[in-house]
Amino acid sequence: MARPRRSDDTRQLLVEEGAAGFLVNGYHGTGIKQVLDAVGVPKGSFYNYFDSKEAFGQAVIECHSQCIQRNLAAAFGSDADPIAGLRVFFERLTAEFAENDYTGGCLIVNLGAELEGSTVLRESLSAAFRAWRDRVAEALRAAQELGTIRADIPATELADLLIEAWEGAVVRMKIDRTLEPLHKCLARLLDDYFRP
Repeated sequence: MARPRRSDDTRQLLVEEGAAGFLVNGYHGTGIKQVLDAVGVPKGSFYNYFDSKEAFGQAVIECHSQCIQRNLAAAFGSDADPIAGLRVFFERLTAEFAENDYTGGCLIVNLGAELEGSTVLRESLSAAFRAWRDRVAEALRAAQELGTIRADIPATELADLLIEAWEGAVVRMKIDRTLEPLHKCLARLLDDYFRP
């Protein structure tokens, strides 16, 4: 039996609603019915868009990864200073946390803590994290070439350090309900440790 034609717009709405649900309630705490109801899609239609909840989770992770890439590209814009672009990217994330009363966080990290048992989703999360890290490393490598970032440590290692420290600061922000850990993270790394 052939499946009905998929609507890309409806599929995207389901993915966006899934991302919102996963961010607040986690993967296991977000029911498919809840997502379908929020988008106004009949319950039996889920499998017209996704083969399983795991495939749905993959789509949400891929969408989030693409969003990070778009936000990084927008932050860099035409600015020739890669460190200024990184600051813009992380400052925009900080502003989102402030607007959302310290809620949210990074979908990749939130799901990573929850989905360690699913090989398929763990691999999707790992790919999303690598894509983020690689784009940040590209900016840091450019800064190394300009002489504004230390060159004795590979850019990929600096990117790992920056993102891992940032995610730890996000956890601390949520606990203490303050943006101070985020500001300290960027200042200590971009203004101090990463400098030549």
